[in-house]
Amino acid sequence: MGKFLIKETKTGVKFDLKASNGEVILTSEVYTAESSCRNGIASVKKNAPVAAVEDQTVEGFTKEKNPKFEIYTDKAGETRFRLKAKNGQIIGVSEGYKSMKSCLNGIESVKKNSDSEIVKE
Repeated sequence: MGKFLIKETKTGVKFDLKASNGEVILTSEVYTAESSCRNGIASVKKNAPVAAVEDQTVEGFTKEKNPKFEIYTDKAGETRFRLKAKNGQIIGVSEGYKSMKSCLNGIESVKKNSDSEIVKE
């Protein structure tokens, strides 16, 4: 089982969702307060399991309703995803992947690990 790791940064607090192998599969924005960070984790737990997948890398892609995982290509040409809540806010983003298959595996891993325990660094 994975875990949500809450950690302090120079400018606030953020979380990483780690898979059981220790790899970071989702990273949050930096929050000003730990309580807001924990709300972000609660949002992942609620939204990730039911989120649709919207592949924005294909022409004429189908728009999905929030909550959703948006797959896109970054400036470096790598495939990434972001998880959006029901209200359209971005909850977390992935690392860059070299292949679409790896990106889709990352999304499945977030869904699978979304009920993980919360640990503070």
